[in-house]
Parts: sequence; structure tokens; C-alpha cells
Amino acid sequence: HIFFRLSLPSLSLPSSSCPRATTAPPTMTDYTLIFGAALLLNVILTFRSSDMYKKVVASKNGNQNQNNQQEEGITKDNDTKHTALLKKYLLVYLLATFSDWIQGPYVYELYSSYGYSPSEIAQLFVAGFGSSMIFGSFVGGIADWGGRRMFVMVFAITYAASCVTKHFNNYGVLMLGRLLGGIATSLLFSVFEAWLIRAHSDAELPKAYLSKSFSWAQYANSCIAILSGLVGQEACKLITLQPALGMSQFYIGGLVSPFDLSMLALICCGLAASTLWEENYGETATEDDGNDDKSREEKSKGRAKWYDGLRHAWTATIQNKDILLCGIISSLFEGSMYVFVFMWTPMLKGFLETDGAAAANHRRLGEGGADLPFGVIFATFMVCCMAGSSLFSILVSKMGVETMGIAVFGVGSFAMTIVSSSANGTMAFLGMLLFEFCVGLYFPIMGTMKGGIVPEDKRAAIYNLFRIPLNFIVVFSLLKEMTPTNKFILNALMLFVATILQLVLTKRRRESTGASYQRVEQSTESEGVV
Repeated sequence: HIFFRLSLPSLSLPSSSCPRATTAPPTMTDYTLIFGAALLLNVILTFRSSDMYKKVVASKNGNQNQNNQQEEGITKDNDTKHTALLKKYLLVYLLATFSDWIQGPYVYELYSSYGYSPSEIAQLFVAGFGSSMIFGSFVGGIADWGGRRMFVMVFAITYAASCVTKHFNNYGVLMLGRLLGGIATSLLFSVFEAWLIRAHSDAELPKAYLSKSFSWAQYANSCIAILSGLVGQEACKLITLQPALGMSQFYIGGLVSPFDLSMLALICCGLAASTLWEENYGETATEDDGNDDKSREEKSKGRAKWYDGLRHAWTATIQNKDILLCGIISSLFEGSMYVFVFMWTPMLKGFLETDGAAAANHRRLGEGGADLPFGVIFATFMVCCMAGSSLFSILVSKMGVETMGIAVFGVGSFAMTIVSSSANGTMAFLGMLLFEFCVGLYFPIMGTMKGGIVPEDKRAAIYNLFRIPLNFIVVFSLLKEMTPTNKFILNALMLFVATILQLVLTKRRRESTGASYQRVEQSTESEGVV
């Protein structure tokens, strides 16, 4: 979620320092052509995964597809319930992700425009991730105890308060904002997903619909990322950054404007959650046995103390190897994703600056270095993510998510190997796009896996425990000085380890489900290739 946060500071350069279109340096990589190819692939996969395509196939195959869908629990009544649930979830979730995406390109640049040094800015970022690691370890347990919908509203308030601090050119206030932002990020990546899984369970929807929900959420999130980039860029142009209210340290306009839009989205997010979502809790399986005269809220409050969440989540994670493996795998993949976010810009710039034609052109123009088409590159990344989520929708009916995860982690490791060993920028960029394709597949895969592995009564707490090693990896990557090539090699190794662990997890899941799992695999193989 921070593709722009550290890697695109040059987007906000003064106009005088930007290269003129008529004197753009030649490059070896045709980013526009690659974007067009990625967009075409995305359109094809999106159509292939759409209901329109399924209707066409159903009309040709007669009753066979209808029987298969009924076996999976896909009926008109369930479709109606799922559509209603998905609409109200996406409205709230996409407002939340919009508020997060629109801040990304401008955090680093805002701190820099306030006059802070790179080392001071690095301290602010480390504080944010450290806050997420520390406070997130127990805030999820409180959300399970106090209600996921309530803590979505807490998320909106906390993140809005973090946005308010961006108006102040005061290091202490900005540090407070980073701490609040870390807490909000922990809630964003745990409470929303926990609410969705419980809502599916309460609606008695089959597991196939949960995979659909995660696929839709990932696809729509990629669209929101592109939209937020365009909206934020235009917002910065409305008013120049300037002091206001007669205070020398209080600023409005310019790079602060996207944070004001983020606050507006967060207010809408909190209001939408309070009116559209039903409250749900991390209830145990025994809570519904008898005592029907008690309300769900009363049973939730009587279940445990709020501070028990972290202790119970830690115990469950250590004792259950499936949960532990799932957490390590997700931390390794998402950690490699964050390292990728930090390092793709210097990696591609290194190839561009060593290109002979580009270097000669810049020497002729008297310019210091080459610039990348950041907007096109970011849009290509997001299009590949969208294509990956569409491919998930196609494959999920043909193979288990655990098996799919093995392939995704293995291909991701291969993609990072391509990037680290590439001799030119084009191959490195194609390797990055392959990894982004894996990112689009990863989130619905991991969301579905966690939905079946993590116990409901500790879900949000365990999700935040998963983020502790993730944040450690991020902080390590920020503090450790390594070349881009070495960091991509580290990514390849982390993803290779994730592939091995996913193999172990898949074997354990097969053994635990026994013959039922084998029957599903055999029925999928007998369907053949459509």
C-alpha cells in the first residue's frame, strides 16, 4: 500500500527541474508499449473471469455447469445474499484504501518540503512501522473483544487524526502522526478482513463466495490505487503550500491537500460502516450453544477480558503449526513486497543512468540524471495486480488455494531472481511485473487460506501478530544499507523459503482434511481444461 511512499519522491519536483517533453532522454525500455500489453492481458483475463463469460459457457454446456455450481453451493439465493454483502463491504473498504493510497505519494515529499533531512524522515518512517509492530500486536485482540465494526470507526478516527498532524511543520507533531498512522495501518489490514470472513459465516455462504469476495476486493483496490494517484495529483495543484491561521507552523494547500481528501474519505468510511455494517465479534464456537436469551453483544462482553486477546492469540499461534506457518509465509511475502516498494525506483534508475544513449543525451543537455515515467510504471504495476486477481477467479474453481500458493511463491522467487540478475532495464522491469502479477494472486489466496486456518474468536488479534515479523523486515530494510541488487536477492531468498513452507503447509492441510480433500482434487482433475 505504499508504492509511492518512499519510491516516488521525484513526482513532486518543481516544474523548472522537470525535463521538457521535446527533450526527453531516449531509453532502452518502452514503458508505454509494455503498459499496453499488460492492459490487454488484463482485459482478456477480466473477461474470462466475468459472469458474462460464464453465461456463454453455461449456454453451451447445458446442465453440466449448473450441476457443478450447485455442488459448490452457488445458487441464485446465495448469489443475491453475496452481492448485497459484497456491496456494503466494498463501499466501506474502498473508502478506507482510498484514504491510504492518496497519502502515499506525498508523505516523503511533505516532510522534505518542511525542511527535514533524509535521516530525520527515515526516523519518522521507522517510527510508523514500529508503532504498527508494537500497538498492532494487541489492538487486534481488543477489536475481537469490542467489535470489528466499532474498530473500523476507531480506524477512521485514528487515521484522520494522523492526517491532521500533516498540517503542522513540527517534528513532534509529525512523529505523533506517524505513531497514529501505524496503529491505523494495523487495523486496516486486520479488522476489515476479519469482519468480512465473519459476515460470510453469519450469512451461511459457502466457501466459494469468500474467495470471490477477496478477488473482487483486490481488483477494486488496484483500480482505487490508480484513481487516488490521479485525484491526489490534481488536488496538489489547487492551492500552493502556505502558512495559515496566522501560525508559522500550520500549513494548508499544496502537498497537504491529499491528506485533507483522505480525511474526507475516512469520515465517509466511518459513517458508512456505522450505518451499513452489522457488528460482529470474535466469538467462540460454544457461545451459541444455549443462552439464546442473551444478545450477541452481551455474550461478547462476558466472554473474556480485553487484554486476554493477545495472550490467547499468541498461545493459539504457537500451538497450532498451521497458523504459525501461515503467519510466517504471509510475513515473508509481504515483507518482500515492501522491500520491492522501496527499491524498484533506484534499481530502474540505475539501469537508465548507465544506458549510453540516455547518458549522452543528458550530458548534451547539461542535466544531472535521467527520469523514469513514474505514472506509467505505477499504472502498469496496478494493471498487473488486477490481472493477477482475475486469474485467481479463474483458477480457484480448478485447484485449491494452498496448491495455488505454492506456484505463486515459486514464481515470485523466480521473478525476483530475474530482477536481481538482469543485464538491462527491460528484463528487470518485466521481472517486476511478473512479481506484481503474483501480488494480485497472493492477497485473495492468503485471505482465503487465513479464513479457513485462523480461529474466528482470535482472528483480528492473530492477523496483527502476523504483522510483527513483517514490520521487523520493513524496519530492517529501511535501516540496513544494501545495494538494490542485494535486496532483490534477499527478496528471492525470502520467497523461496515461503515456497518451501507453503509446500509443508499444503501437505499438512491435505493430511488434516483427508479423503475429502482428495475427492475435491480428483473432481477438479476430471473437469479437464475449459
